[in-house]
Parts: sequence; structure tokens; C-alpha cells
Amino acid sequence: MLEIKSNDADSAAKIIVVGVGGAGNNAVNRMIDENICGVQFVGINTDRQALQLCKAPRQLQIGEKLTKGLGAGAKPEIGEKAAEESIEEITAALKGADMVFVTCGMGGGTGTGAAPVVARAAKDMGILTVGVVTKPFKFEAKKRMTNALGGIAKLRENVDTLIVIPNDKLLEIVDKRTTLPDALKKADEVLQQAVSGITDLINVPSIINLDFADVQTVMKDKGIAHIGIGFGQGDDKAAEAVKMAVTSPLLETTISGASDVIVNVSGDISLTDASDAAGYVQDLVGEDVNIIFGAMYDESMTETCNVTVIATGIEERGISPAIKNITAPTFATKQSAVKSVSTPNLTGTAPIPPMTPLGMDSINRQGSSLKSNVTAKSLDIPGFLQHNKK
Repeated sequence: MLEIKSNDADSAAKIIVVGVGGAGNNAVNRMIDENICGVQFVGINTDRQALQLCKAPRQLQIGEKLTKGLGAGAKPEIGEKAAEESIEEITAALKGADMVFVTCGMGGGTGTGAAPVVARAAKDMGILTVGVVTKPFKFEAKKRMTNALGGIAKLRENVDTLIVIPNDKLLEIVDKRTTLPDALKKADEVLQQAVSGITDLINVPSIINLDFADVQTVMKDKGIAHIGIGFGQGDDKAAEAVKMAVTSPLLETTISGASDVIVNVSGDISLTDASDAAGYVQDLVGEDVNIIFGAMYDESMTETCNVTVIATGIEERGISPAIKNITAPTFATKQSAVKSVSTPNLTGTAPIPPMTPLGMDSINRQGSSLKSNVTAKSLDIPGFLQHNKK
């Protein structure tokens, strides 16, 4: 007889979402409003007044001596120095975590400069670290995009996997009458869906768990990532859901070229549904890719199905040399207490090409999960969208 395993409070993975800067704080607020369970939230900012609007139970005002609580003035070097000044407080806030999501809007001061420092602190503690960031709209100042590309390059050096959401992708999915706040909420949904999807994979009871070790296998030191959740209904529900999961309109990445993939199917599914979903992914990535498959049956989801796809390893196999060879700028010129990343200036290097995002729908599943290994290529996790950056 198969035994249903459940993750109790003591064994469940501890996941922390850290929102850095204005956009990061806003993303955290929306996740809290959506009652995302199984995670802890931390808000970080240099702006004392803005931080007071963050709903995270734990808030860190960084760089008090440097900024006097007045923000980073859209200067990434100030954000970086502020984080280094407060590195002990940041480290304390991350203590005990198994997985940390660092989210921010790239292009401003606090998020762009401080997020790589926060990520480095987490990774140095042996924590699985995932970055989920947004790129500015093209209509924003050129300087903002330059800052964003530099921040993304530095963050990539300090996370296990990175998801990038270009704000311009919002223009492709929203109605012309959609307000700016509502449009930006769509971007934040990527982060929300990624966090809730991974949390469910790890913590939802199942016959054979897709556990934290599986997530680590796919996401540890894997670079660019693609995460997507799809929803399907009717006779072809699994096929519809998996296609949606691998072709999110908000991401610029695809799972093609991935080295490792997690495919999780949940809902009122049959053996054929499970086979359809896994087979579709295998056809895209190839037979030599490591695929970890999970299936969770939930009879309450009548004739419906959710599919979560996490693909990594895209950087080595499917990313152009322009991205692979890009180097990060040095924002701070002053020697800090924390060892900063020593890398050449970004000037003259090619910009980071857009990634293909994956769409993710919330997964509420209970029941059983099957797990199997198939060799395949990996996918990078595309990420969360943060907009109002400090």
C-alpha cells in the first residue's frame, strides 16, 4: 500500500520572500494581500517613509548612516553601500531559511544596488537563492535601463537562478484601457505564482513527494530560469495547461535548451493526462534532459488540471554568448566591510537579451504525486515583476 506523506511544520522548508526597494516592497504587499501561505516576508528599503507602507512583518531600513532614511536617489551605488552598511541585519533576517526569493524592480537605486548584496548574503549562508526582477519600460530614461542591465548582471552572479520580467511585455497582454496600477499587478503575478507554485511543490502532502531536494536539484547554480503555470479544462486539459506553462506571455525565455526540468501535474487527472504533459515537455527539451515528474490527483478539481513547469540550465545551453559573457559593473567605489563582487565595468559589453517568460496560475492541489527521472535539458526560472523601484 502506498503511504501518503505529509510535511509537518518541523520538516517543511522555510521560504523567505525579500522585497528590496519600492517595487520589491509593492510586490510583497500584493502577495500578502493574496494570503500566500507557507512563506515569510521581509521588506528592505533605504527610504524610511516608503518602508512604513510595506506590509511585511519584518522590515529593514538599510543604510541609515549613509542615506539618513531619505532613499538612494536612483543611484545604485548608494543602494549597494546601504546594504553593505546593514549587512549584519540582513544576514540575521535570512537566518534559518532553506530558500530565499529576492525581488525588486531593476533600474532605480535601492533595488538595483542592494538586491545583489542581499542575494550574496543568502547564498553565502548556503541558502537556495532565486532572483525575480523586472526590467524598465523602453519609454523610461536610458539611464534607468543602463542601471537595470548592470543590476541584473550583478544579481546573476549572486543567485542560483534568475527570472527576469520585461515591463514592456505588459503592453502585449493588457487592454489599452487598463490602468497602470492594474497592469503592474499583472507583472507581480509572475512572482506570486512562482512562489506559490514552488511552495506547493515542496509542502503539499502527496503519496510520493516532490520535495525540496528535487527543487534544489533543478535550481541550484543553474543561472537563467523559466517558471510557468498553466490551466486546462475538458478532454485536452493537460495539453492546454502544459502549453500555457511553457509559453508565458510575460517572459522572454523558453524551456528549449534546458538541462533540468520539473513538471508537476495536479487536478482531476488521468494517466493519459500525466503522459500528455510529460511527453510534451520531453518533446521540447529532448530525451537527454533531466526531467523530474510529479502528479497530484485532486478530485475536487472536476475536469480541470494545473501544470507547473520549472526549467533551468538554459544559460549554458540555450543562452547566447552575449548574455553568457556579460560582466557586472562596480556600483560602489568605496571599500566596504563586505567583500563586493569584483568584476569589470559593463561599458562596451552587449546588453542582456530578453528572456522568455512563463505564465503561472495558482495551484491548489492535494493528493498524490508521482516522481520520475528523465534526462533533459534545463530551464531557467523567469521571475517576478517589481515595478516601483527606489
